[in-house]
Amino acid sequence: MLSSATNFTEGPSDAMHIIRDEDDIRQGLAALVELDPRLRQIVLEAGPVPLRLREPGFEGLAHIIVSQVVSRASADAIWGRMMARLGRVTAEAYAGQEPDAWRVFGLSRIKADTLARVADAVVEGRIDLHSLSTEHPEKALSELTSIKGIGPWTAEVYLMFCGGHADVFPVGDVALQAAVGMAFGHEVRPLPKLLAREAAVWAPWRSVAARLFWAYYAVKTRRDALPID
Repeated sequence: MLSSATNFTEGPSDAMHIIRDEDDIRQGLAALVELDPRLRQIVLEAGPVPLRLREPGFEGLAHIIVSQVVSRASADAIWGRMMARLGRVTAEAYAGQEPDAWRVFGLSRIKADTLARVADAVVEGRIDLHSLSTEHPEKALSELTSIKGIGPWTAEVYLMFCGGHADVFPVGDVALQAAVGMAFGHEVRPLPKLLAREAAVWAPWRSVAARLFWAYYAVKTRRDALPID
């Protein structure tokens, strides 16, 4: 879900964990209920907590960027046209397209320009999207957001769902704000600064906490708000 204001959570991780499979999710959930006993009931109500990992690289980041449109159906249609034309959505393939290919894909000019800048950065070796998986999340976030058009939310979602970072919590995500507000009885949806303070106790498993609250939101609203499918 797109956010109106997004900030990376404050405070360093105590340890560098990488999420790779369902066992890591289970380990994270077990640790979270020890860190914050309030989450025990949330875990019970939320049900299964999805993993939804994608391979790191240009294709994963491009899919996140494309997904930020009016509807998931529109995003799926755009992505389908990109795959049909490019085959595999690589930085090299995208960078090699003619300047107006974005019209064929159905992209907005802004998103097309963002994708072009990412593709050029990858092709020219100015960023290695795969190596971000092993970098400290603050450094990785800084590298991603240095590319014009990549905001904190996009970078955080990439680090979580492509990089496997275990300690990222997109505090500007509206669904996460709503979910935490519902879970803890806030009268109004907590804004990013307050949510960052709330989430600080969940380090170094904030990415699992975010998945948990997205799952909780889906149960309570019957809407899937996970930003990647």
